[in-house]
Amino acid sequence: MTCRSLRPLAALSFLVLVWLAPARAQQRRPMTLVDEISVPSLGSAHLSPDGKQLIYVLSSADWKANHRVGHIWRVNVDGSGTVQLTNGPRGESDPQWAPDGSSIAFVARRDSGEAQIYLIANGGGEGRPLTHHATGVSNLTWSPSGDAIYFEAPDPRTPEEKAKARLHDDVFSFDHNYEQRHLWTVSVADGKERQITSGDFSVLGYSLSRDGKKMAYQRAPDPLLGDAAQSEVWVANADGSGAVQLTHNGVGERGARLSPDDGQVLFTAGADAQFDTYYNEKLFLEPATGGTAKLVDLPYAVDDAEWSADGKAVYFVANLGVHSELFRLDLATNKTAQLTDGQHAIRDWALDAASGRQTLSFDEPTNPGDVYLLTGDGGQPTRITHVFDYLATEFKIPRQEKITWKGADGVSVEGILYYPLDYQQGTRYPLVVNSHGGPQASDKFGFAAGWGSYVHALAAKGYAVLKPNYRGSTGYGDVFLRDMVGHYYKNAHLDVLAGVDAIIRMGVADSTKLAAMGWSAGGHMTDKLVTFTHRFKAASAGAGATNWISMYAESDTRIYRTPWFGGTPWQKNAPIDVYWNNSPLKYVANATTPTILFVGQQDPRVPMPQSVEMYRALKSNGVPTMLYVAPREPHGWGELRHQLFKMNAELGWFEKYVMGRAYTWESAPGDEKTTAGGTSKP
Repeated sequence: MTCRSLRPLAALSFLVLVWLAPARAQQRRPMTLVDEISVPSLGSAHLSPDGKQLIYVLSSADWKANHRVGHIWRVNVDGSGTVQLTNGPRGESDPQWAPDGSSIAFVARRDSGEAQIYLIANGGGEGRPLTHHATGVSNLTWSPSGDAIYFEAPDPRTPEEKAKARLHDDVFSFDHNYEQRHLWTVSVADGKERQITSGDFSVLGYSLSRDGKKMAYQRAPDPLLGDAAQSEVWVANADGSGAVQLTHNGVGERGARLSPDDGQVLFTAGADAQFDTYYNEKLFLEPATGGTAKLVDLPYAVDDAEWSADGKAVYFVANLGVHSELFRLDLATNKTAQLTDGQHAIRDWALDAASGRQTLSFDEPTNPGDVYLLTGDGGQPTRITHVFDYLATEFKIPRQEKITWKGADGVSVEGILYYPLDYQQGTRYPLVVNSHGGPQASDKFGFAAGWGSYVHALAAKGYAVLKPNYRGSTGYGDVFLRDMVGHYYKNAHLDVLAGVDAIIRMGVADSTKLAAMGWSAGGHMTDKLVTFTHRFKAASAGAGATNWISMYAESDTRIYRTPWFGGTPWQKNAPIDVYWNNSPLKYVANATTPTILFVGQQDPRVPMPQSVEMYRALKSNGVPTMLYVAPREPHGWGELRHQLFKMNAELGWFEKYVMGRAYTWESAPGDEKTTAGGTSKP
């Protein structure tokens, strides 16, 4: 058959494809739980020094490995030439361009060793190891000259400690079983390492000055989260000499960065001008030689900040409640200019100060984080990556919108409402209230897929979902945030219930088919709701606190709980009544809502005994309940099958008690089909 004889067939095939294209576009399907878990994540995006290329880490669900694996990709800024640069079985992270753009440094674990620095040519090829450090490395920064790379690493164990470990002579002192974290450099030419900081303290984060001569860093007594509030900002020469402590307060600082002339340091802290704690994150400036830190008067909660090239301005990402935006602050006039505006959250932002180019990942209702480029202080960002295009074309995406209602005391409260797929106005639907964690956080516009909320699968099952930014959330001012100080449960749970009532008044929610869920502080909220009201037909509390007295001692952090309850539970004249009156366990005899509980067996933040206390109490009082414990998991679960189990069990619980219908469990790709009614199902 000749080429000529193929042409009519090819033309016919083309016409068939054109005819089928609209039909295929309309054949979008609902997302499943597995689909939601399998949505990749994009992060660590960095422009090349010449501004022509972008590198980033794309993490995808590896069901065979049972966890996410990230690899480094590169793309031209016009969106062309996308290529995967690394493919190690354990993945790679923290890619950083060399100053001349010829190579990329990254962190990876090969074989069974510790995480080390590798180098790969920009043109591709095999990565070569640069470090052979005794402990795992992280947080890479190239020196401006390109001859060295800075990194953080914990101190190695002593020979005596190693010998004892081999003999299982390993009794340890609680809260002292850590290694201090310090700053190092490695020579790119020969791999020789040099320690920059040393001593009985830990470096919690650092940044080099633009000229590479100095550095700013956060220094704490140890790496424990519970002692992070004792961190202070220091400035030193790039070799670690001449260290000067700038701050002297009981508030944890973040993101310390030297100005282009090395004269000032900016940082953020959750404090007011007097460095009293428990406020929205704010921007501070302080002379690099020491002095008084000045609070920059801004009406926003600041997520991240960076100096402009000339040091006359600061760019920052602001939390505005249900969305976040990029701003420019003129330091001479204290005037701000908003550079972005949309129904999105900014998840990954980086500024190339020399050129003024900025990259941003926008988490949007139909896209969880493709990267955009902003080349000036005005105009629209241009899109670089197209990783997530498939989502809007392959799947039905639930509609979402911001709604506002009045709390019990008349204060305005916001949240995001997700409508069921194929929503019909005038029809009432079951409603799931999903309270965010933190509580110092806020739910924003975004794709909202994953094991914590899975709004897409819920919408596919006909549920509406409300994510309320209740009192105590960030992005709404200090009075709103500090409503929890002195009690915790004053207006927060009432705000959630008022939001439910608002959805009912809208004609969207069926008041007889309500469910509550949440993780961490969202778990605390769920525990409170089921002991406060009988309105919910089913509930799920993940890693929730139920007894604030025991929780204070069990958790690895206490800094926020002290202002909530007015002191520690151990001090003289301790506010025990405040702790107990705000504990859901005190009121658990009121609970009738069937409640399922989840916790990681190795959770240091909200340890397992909290969930056990709630489970024992509910079970003793005859309330339908189940407690599921995930081995090996910390506060946030990472194993894919654990995530899927949680979603299946939770959704099955809602289907049973809210909808009164059977639920068929989804199986992981490659696993045998699992159906409802198995011995492990609630």
